[in-house]
Amino acid sequence: MIRAIVTDIEGTTSSLSFVKDVLFPYARQRIGAFAREHSTQPAVRAQLTAVSEAVGQVLTDDVAIAQLIRWIDEDKKITPLKALQGMIWEAGYRNGDFQGHVYDDAVQHLRAWKDQGLALYVFSSGSVYAQKLLFGYSCFGDLTPLFSGYFDTTIGNKREAEAYHRIAREIGLPAADILYLSDIREELEAARLAGLHTTWLVRDGALPTDNAHALARDFSAIRFPTD
Repeated sequence: MIRAIVTDIEGTTSSLSFVKDVLFPYARQRIGAFAREHSTQPAVRAQLTAVSEAVGQVLTDDVAIAQLIRWIDEDKKITPLKALQGMIWEAGYRNGDFQGHVYDDAVQHLRAWKDQGLALYVFSSGSVYAQKLLFGYSCFGDLTPLFSGYFDTTIGNKREAEAYHRIAREIGLPAADILYLSDIREELEAARLAGLHTTWLVRDGALPTDNAHALARDFSAIRFPTD
């Protein structure tokens, strides 16, 4: 029986275009000035140091910023980049520059599942901080009360089964009691290897025929496993 649901964000609860066409360009344009202006703040300094650690050599701030921009352009899922992006996006949300996009069907069913007593969690490559901002400043208002917890890449790679083993332990439920929702095949494969149930959200394009996952066009088509 499903007792908890873990959902991805990009392409699952929220549109890919919001992340790629709004959030990413907003952070790319501002990351250099933000890092330089706040470089003495402990939270920012820790992430600049983490950039050096990620590349295996000590970098000046300017070189670290250039590396961060390169990672943005390459769409890398690297923790210090995601952390700094979250800090920049906070200002955008608070200033009203944009609101977090969430699909109507996702909101409707997340609320219904919460009312039914299911525990809801988020697992995204974006930092926990960024996740909370997106749902906290969503086009439907503050949705953060729906969720019991958030996970990002600090718990593991989304395409490796160990991350989902760790999530199950953090949640405190057997993997077989957890349903994972995503639009990425490799993530679903990793979750399935860890023993979670999976549903592949395919909002656009042809439905895949060679897969071991339940398929859904949107949240209204998600069905819980019966065994």
